[in-house]
Amino acid sequence: MSTEGSADQPGETGRSATAPALEAKSRRARGPRLWLGVIAVLAAIVGAIWYAHQPAAAAARGNDEGQDQVVPVHTAIVTRGNVPVYLQGLGTVQAFYTATMTARVDGELEAVYFKEGQLVKKGQLLALIDPRPYKAALDGAIATEAKDEAQQRSAQQDLQKYLQLEPQNLSSKQQVDDQRALVAQLAAQVQIDRAAIDNARTNLDYCSITAPFNGRTGIRLIDPGNNLLSTSTNGIVVVTQMQPISLVFTLPEEALPRVNQAMSAGTVQVIAVSQDGKTQLDSGSLTVVDNQIDTTTGTMRLKATFPNPHNTLWPGEFVNAQVLVQREQNVVTMPSAAVQTGPNGPFTYVVNADSTVQVRPVTLGVQSGDMTVITSGVSPGERVVTSNQFRLQPGARVQIATSSASDVSSVSSASAIGVSHPG
Repeated sequence: MSTEGSADQPGETGRSATAPALEAKSRRARGPRLWLGVIAVLAAIVGAIWYAHQPAAAAARGNDEGQDQVVPVHTAIVTRGNVPVYLQGLGTVQAFYTATMTARVDGELEAVYFKEGQLVKKGQLLALIDPRPYKAALDGAIATEAKDEAQQRSAQQDLQKYLQLEPQNLSSKQQVDDQRALVAQLAAQVQIDRAAIDNARTNLDYCSITAPFNGRTGIRLIDPGNNLLSTSTNGIVVVTQMQPISLVFTLPEEALPRVNQAMSAGTVQVIAVSQDGKTQLDSGSLTVVDNQIDTTTGTMRLKATFPNPHNTLWPGEFVNAQVLVQREQNVVTMPSAAVQTGPNGPFTYVVNADSTVQVRPVTLGVQSGDMTVITSGVSPGERVVTSNQFRLQPGARVQIATSSASDVSSVSSASAIGVSHPG
């Protein structure tokens, strides 16, 4: 028993001595790894902080570089002057007169004396219907009149004889009365004959179709050789008068007081402008405002007349009508291109004396063509930017381009074609 106990004691002592050594070795191995982990976390935090600050620094450098960069721009000078105020509507050009040349008597279309699209004068012969039947009818009516006139003269002579014989009782009173009635009857017949002559002559005149007014012919609707009927609504040609010419257009009913006020002051100018708003076609005057307002659209119809000397207006054409209702006197204006819109409303870039720009809020009035009336925000003589505004910011330095027509004093607003706010 004692031998076995003395043999086992040394083994337990060896195991107890080895365990602390292993734990110490493990602690020494974990120490460096822990410090490496801490260092890695700190490095990641520092890197994140540095990366987060890079955009702000880059933006700051960009702003500094943007302020140092010179931006080429076009500019204009704010001016003071008179500005016309227009109301604008869309209208349709109409011929001043339009006539469809139809037959008024039956017959064969013998000849056509016009070319399609030809300018014709009032009374000019356009077409001829076979006149022979109507010439014969006229000759017959004239002959009948001559016959009845001869009978009337004979009856009148007989009446004179009866009147001379009546005092001598050589003719009865009944004969005298009958002869007097015959003379009256033949006189009435002569009047009928003369009316027949006038009717026959009129029908003969209707064989010659003439232009009712100065105008332009359209496309021929029927060819020579065809039979025409007076009851047919199909014409030979349509003639339109284009000098002068009319324009019928609409405006909102709210504009009626301003239009009436302008008409009461005198002749109201109306300008016809192409649909793209770039070309002035003609200038005329307002002639009439329709006597009622369209309740379905809330608009009123107006009619203007234009001289149209160069045929720039054509029947059926859609054009813009601009009605001059008033003139703004002695107002501040600048090009509409200088007006920008921001979250706080309209503004413009004003060029300072040191070639930097500042943002200036403005209050807008009416717009007249390429010009805008400014009620507050800028003063006459100041220079505003009209191009490249998207590259600007407050304090940016600009270089004024001298090659543009906009880098001059603002175009005279009195000659601009423009519109006001409707109504």
